[in-house]
Amino acid sequence: MTAPAPTLTEIQQAALIRKLTALADDEIILAQRGGEWTGHAPILEEDIALANIAQDELGHAGLYLELRRALDGTDPDALAFTRSAEDYTSARFVELPKGDWAFTMLRQYLYDAYEALWLDAARQSVYAPLAEVANKAFREERFHLQHTALWVERLALGTPESTRRTQDALNALWPYVGQLFQPVEGEAELTAAGVLPDLSAVKARWDGLVVPHLSVQCGLSLPPAGAEQPGRDTHTEHLAPLLDEMQRVYRAHPDAELW
Repeated sequence: MTAPAPTLTEIQQAALIRKLTALADDEIILAQRGGEWTGHAPILEEDIALANIAQDELGHAGLYLELRRALDGTDPDALAFTRSAEDYTSARFVELPKGDWAFTMLRQYLYDAYEALWLDAARQSVYAPLAEVANKAFREERFHLQHTALWVERLALGTPESTRRTQDALNALWPYVGQLFQPVEGEAELTAAGVLPDLSAVKARWDGLVVPHLSVQCGLSLPPAGAEQPGRDTHTEHLAPLLDEMQRVYRAHPDAELW
């Protein structure tokens, strides 16, 4: 039998809303970047696979926003399609343009490793609704990680050109990846209460998985760690035009009931 969700204080509830929104925002933006490859991927099978991964990430965003709805009653669609860049809390890592195929696969791999490990830890949350969502999403994320890890290895060990592009992608992405592990305001209290995973422990597991895969198995050179990242209220110049495109239909027909 699933244990009942603990009663959250007002401060804890506000912090959990911030965290769920940040998780969902990362998923929405990364899914939008993945969707940009639809019809343009290098092979048909991968066109379908990446579209499915993007759809899964959107599904995870929906799960997080439904958890938020249970806390404050906000509508997930309105949150996704009416907020401006200033109100989004996505990490800059997911906002960067899709780049070439090596860039997209490497970013997806780094993100999948982070999300799979975070979800694995979140399955032990004392907040039962989150634990249930984590159990459901973890199964999908594990497959994403297996898929993108193989792609990164294939590209890094492929031709001189694919190796160069994969190394270039790593050099470009590495400075941004730390922001994924940046806690939101109030997250430490939720971690202490067993509601959220310990981000430092997730980061340690991520390092143990990703670093040897990239450096030993794939033969890539890890760049120096990036400078300290700004908060999630600071975005790249790429987010606003992405949202303009993503929200265009919803904003043009805000009262539509059937799509």
